[in-house]
Amino acid sequence: MDPAAAEHWIAELDLMGMRFGLERMHALMHALGHPCRGIPAVHVVGTNGKTSVTRMTAALLTECGLRTGAYVSPHVMGWRERIAMDGEIIPPGAFAAAATRVQEAIPSVPEGAITQFEALTATALTAFAMGGAEAIVIEAGLGGRLDATNVIDAPVVALSAVDLDHTELLGDDVQSIAGEKLGVAPPGFTGLVVGEQAPGSIDGVRAAVNARSMAGWWVGQEIVVEPGIGHSMSISTPNGALRVDADMPARWQRANLALATGAAERVLGRGLDAATVARAVDRLDNPGRLQVVPGSPVVVLDGAHNPAGARALAQALPMILGDVRPVAVIGMMADKDAAGILDALAPVISRAHVTRASSGRAVRPEPIARMLRERGVEADAVAGPATALERAREDAGPGGAVLVAGSLHLLSDLVPVALGWSDTLAAASGPDDAMATVWRLDDFRK
Repeated sequence: MDPAAAEHWIAELDLMGMRFGLERMHALMHALGHPCRGIPAVHVVGTNGKTSVTRMTAALLTECGLRTGAYVSPHVMGWRERIAMDGEIIPPGAFAAAATRVQEAIPSVPEGAITQFEALTATALTAFAMGGAEAIVIEAGLGGRLDATNVIDAPVVALSAVDLDHTELLGDDVQSIAGEKLGVAPPGFTGLVVGEQAPGSIDGVRAAVNARSMAGWWVGQEIVVEPGIGHSMSISTPNGALRVDADMPARWQRANLALATGAAERVLGRGLDAATVARAVDRLDNPGRLQVVPGSPVVVLDGAHNPAGARALAQALPMILGDVRPVAVIGMMADKDAAGILDALAPVISRAHVTRASSGRAVRPEPIARMLRERGVEADAVAGPATALERAREDAGPGGAVLVAGSLHLLSDLVPVALGWSDTLAAASGPDDAMATVWRLDDFRK
């Protein structure tokens, strides 16, 4: 396949056929010769912060001299964004070559049709093996125990913040959800690194860990992170302490870095130094996660799509915007806890333009606007994300701020508009050129 055909093939596969079970993936891995077997791996699971932790951990390992692959989901701008080697998005040719191997192997899988996420996960693992990866960091998609990524034998599992999400599939309490996520490792596993948990989640997470007789490091116990003066912070692990200068105003950003530091150290079997961590942070690209776009007005982009993510965003906004309350552009998917998200965001926004993202799962804007008005926020429904952003910018004025939140699908629609890239992308020679533009422009950095 050529690169365009490879991306089209992935896009056309069954997206919503979430047929749980690992039989297809195990058969596909066997047909592919078990790519990545024997390569040191970190499996990142959790509810919130997985993508940030994955990219941070991979950046740390890269800075330590290991050729490191990172697999994340979902993407903001394009399929290849999910697969990176040493912080660089996979080139079109390498993506096509790996996807072709997967496509050719699929007919030998007897268990049924391969889903989109299964094919993309297999493509990532194949690409890492073909690219000579010396370490890989893999973000689970949904849950863990039955997730398509649970075909790697990872010596380290990083558990980010756990909260109620996808309860219809994973369980209706934190312990059940954490247990599903920890199912990527066997009982008695000792390579666990647990991130900072909300007060309401910690007991459930601890119960799930204990029920599986697992052990490891916990942020808040073996790993301690403390803010310093200005942009500095200190991170202490069983390997020692280091002080890092990094522009991470939000508590959850620092906690995610501490989790990533612990995971990287477990892979390496040694401590990190401050200079290595600082270089890793400086090279991070994390689209759509507390992304600040300077301008008049400033625009903040965040894919917060569940109550815990929305609460973290609400806590971070004053650190970024001071006393300015942004005008929000909000769009959500139908399967999300809209009430919980809006409870968190309503107190920190001045008004909202609610719209519908270009996804089949996007909810109509009128009910969301009504729920915001019930919470004391002036809100209207706007046809089209670009129009909603234009109105928000007008309302905010040159000295104000705009917040785009509620779904990464909404961000996919608005990133080129928010960053003023519409003309640049339209002039690109093709989707690959556009993707390269999105990935590398300096303004699109955390």
